[in-house]
Amino acid sequence: MIRVPRPNLDGFTLALLATVGLASVLPVQGPAAEGVHWVAEAAIALLFFLHGARLPREEVTAGLSHWRLHLLIFSLTFVAFPLIGWLVVATLPERLLPPALAIGVQFLCLLPSTVQSSIAFTSMARGNVAAAVCSATLSNIGGILMTPLLVALFLKAQGGGFSLDAVQTIVVQLLLPFVAGQLLRRWVGAWAARHKTLLKATDRGSILLVVYIAFSEAVVGGLWHQVPLESLAMVVLIDSAILTLFLVGTTLLSRRLGFSTADETAIVFCGSKKSLVSGVPMAGVLFAPATAGLVLLPVMIFHQIQLMVCAVLARRYAERDAEARNALPAAS
Repeated sequence: MIRVPRPNLDGFTLALLATVGLASVLPVQGPAAEGVHWVAEAAIALLFFLHGARLPREEVTAGLSHWRLHLLIFSLTFVAFPLIGWLVVATLPERLLPPALAIGVQFLCLLPSTVQSSIAFTSMARGNVAAAVCSATLSNIGGILMTPLLVALFLKAQGGGFSLDAVQTIVVQLLLPFVAGQLLRRWVGAWAARHKTLLKATDRGSILLVVYIAFSEAVVGGLWHQVPLESLAMVVLIDSAILTLFLVGTTLLSRRLGFSTADETAIVFCGSKKSLVSGVPMAGVLFAPATAGLVLLPVMIFHQIQLMVCAVLARRYAERDAEARNALPAAS
């Protein structure tokens, strides 16, 4: 059974907040920071290896035939989202959205879709789970290369810190471990599938470590003196508006293009979401440590908002599906 995130502050969100609090009062510095950084890199590499080892190739090949759905979701994730992010950043004045947070909003829009929660919400809504698995997986694999390239395109003039070395680092730290997991799946796949708690612990642990490092560097550089409360409120407003736009847009677009309700749910939940799991390690590679903390703020805020809103939306889809099924005998 796929576990669906609760529409409230779950344990992981509280852990994220606690990590930010710890970094604010006790930031890691000097040689200790370098040691924590190496541990975080090892944890991230292990995380992507385990994802590669656990992902059945059959799930990918089974969903590839639904090319219209995948093309739509891919276009939403890596074309529509980046353009909307660019439009928002270009429109708002600097006094409302400081440069580092503006980069964070744009970076949010360049990330791939989520995997676990996209699939979970599609399942909860009784949608096309196989298509969601395939699209979310392709989005994350493609995002390993697409996100750095989009950062080069959209953030080059804003100090995004992109370089070819960054792409190489992304490939070495994320793509190669994933490929290694796929190649070794025959021998370690069953073991990885039995130890889901290890994947969950590595998943969340690597994120917390990178967030701690990023915010420690940012705090040392004066993070909380740079972000007034009105700027944080603006980020919440922007994140909420972007999510609303894509939830409504994906719903109307999927219906206009003639997709079934089951396909619609996969499009809505895969095409409107952004991955914190992918965003955190990528931000650590693509941006300077002192900048990464600010850049990640819009991503972390969007993460919590999308969980709360999509959980409610998934239940409504499920209720509508149940009503339709109950109406069938009467209609016949």
